[in-house]
Amino acid sequence: MFEIGNSLREARERQGLEYPQIELATKIRAKYIRALEDEHFEVLPAGTYIKGFLRSYAEFLGLDGQLYVDEYNSRNVVESFDDMPQRRPARRHERSLEKKVVLLALAGIAALTGLVIVAWRFGGSGTPGTAPPVVTQTRPAAPAGLRFVGLGKGTYLEVRRRSAAGHMVFQGTLRPHDREFVIGTRFWIYVRRPAGVRFTLGGKPVSLPARRNLKVLVSPTKTVRAGG
Repeated sequence: MFEIGNSLREARERQGLEYPQIELATKIRAKYIRALEDEHFEVLPAGTYIKGFLRSYAEFLGLDGQLYVDEYNSRNVVESFDDMPQRRPARRHERSLEKKVVLLALAGIAALTGLVIVAWRFGGSGTPGTAPPVVTQTRPAAPAGLRFVGLGKGTYLEVRRRSAAGHMVFQGTLRPHDREFVIGTRFWIYVRRPAGVRFTLGGKPVSLPARRNLKVLVSPTKTVRAGG
């Protein structure tokens, strides 16, 4: 068992992220992000949405979203057995709220479809057989950044922005299967054992020389040895 909120807050602060940045990237309202970090789950919508927000926020921070959902589920099951009579009305309310949300979503889709058909039929083109315009939704692009995962026995690691004198965004021992993510495009990295970590920058693998106590500058175009 671990503290969900503190773990999320520490990962966010370690990456120097503010709530407006996260809200823009994840489309989760800032007040819900704060509620997740404070473990005030009652502030959020129904349980299904809590799990979705929890998974999305954790994975945005480079963490294992399923691990956080499982921890939330384990707590929720225990609470439901300890206080079953008091929780039943709340569950009925949650189901009612979910049903209303689904109905509203369906109504919105139907209205949008009707507008598209009307625009096609009565638009200015007047060309018979012209297919109605396709309405597409685009997801916001994920922020560029450096992702690193612990391998084997892991390794000690330091990551700074831009240069050896830059802001420290990560310092510590990366254990096996630990996952971290920091936003940016250029980093100074010190890694004690390169075989103990895998880096990707902007989704592309970063190749490191097999040399202990390695110091490198990493950017989207190149990786070079560095001092500092």
